Amino acid sequence: MRNHYNGAWLLVLPAGLLLAVLGVVPLIAVLNYSFFDIFTLQDRFWVGAEWYQDLVGSPDLYRALARSVLFTTLVVLIQFPLGIGIALLLPKGTNTSSFFLMVMAVPLVVPWNMIPIIWLNLLSQDLGFLGQFLTWMDWSFDYKFNAIHTWAFLLIIDTWHWIGLVAILAYSGLSSIPAPYMQAAAIDGATRWSTFRYIQLPKLRGVMMMALLLRVMDSLMIYTEAFAINAGGPNNATSFLSLELGEQISAFDYGPAAARSALYFLLVLFIAWLFQLSLRRNDTAKENGL
Repeated sequence: MRNHYNGAWLLVLPAGLLLAVLGVVPLIAVLNYSFFDIFTLQDRFWVGAEWYQDLVGSPDLYRALARSVLFTTLVVLIQFPLGIGIALLLPKGTNTSSFFLMVMAVPLVVPWNMIPIIWLNLLSQDLGFLGQFLTWMDWSFDYKFNAIHTWAFLLIIDTWHWIGLVAILAYSGLSSIPAPYMQAAAIDGATRWSTFRYIQLPKLRGVMMMALLLRVMDSLMIYTEAFAINAGGPNNATSFLSLELGEQISAFDYGPAAARSALYFLLVLFIAWLFQLSLRRNDTAKENGL
């Protein structure tokens, strides 16, 4: 019987220690703060699960959760068909496709705090060409006091920011499909839809699940754009989970904010677990030839 040397784990040790310092230690601190009424870090009083009881019993939590889930659902329904469609239109292995992918990747490297500033300037009636165009067309776009316009504005901004990620991942998945698959479909006279349904889409499943996980996690925690555009307005129509957490932190209400953060962390873990379960079921189905 051969002895296997597991010394390679030593190479992972620095990354594990860094993760513990940057991730686990702050998480433990937040969990600890969630059981106290904190005036200062040195002046705090034990309250037990009081903050959790107040939070779970508050209708505002469930309203914010519903708004966040709705926003995430709209993001997925808009960005994934659009991103996959763009990837399908790009020719494979050409300089043209490389150029368009590079252009689409530019918003991904824009600093988060600059994104709402860019779009607000574009929508300015004095300086922005979008604002001037809407004025010229006599279209009223009131993102400050019209909830539908605010939601549309946030979805446009988020799509501009992240559509490149979905398109790039979809393009990479399509590029990995062996050429004989597509040649066989062409010989058999398969339609464009049949080729996509039975050849391309199954090959995209793995990479799109990863993109879906990233987009769901990020869109649930949207903060910078929503706060800068309308600070949760109008009438709390865009007051998402992350905005309510930010308001508590800004008010130095650290105990309830820590409890809210802990609940959000559990929500993220639950979503990640669902995705992991789905991936395992897909792998099992592939192994069984289903």
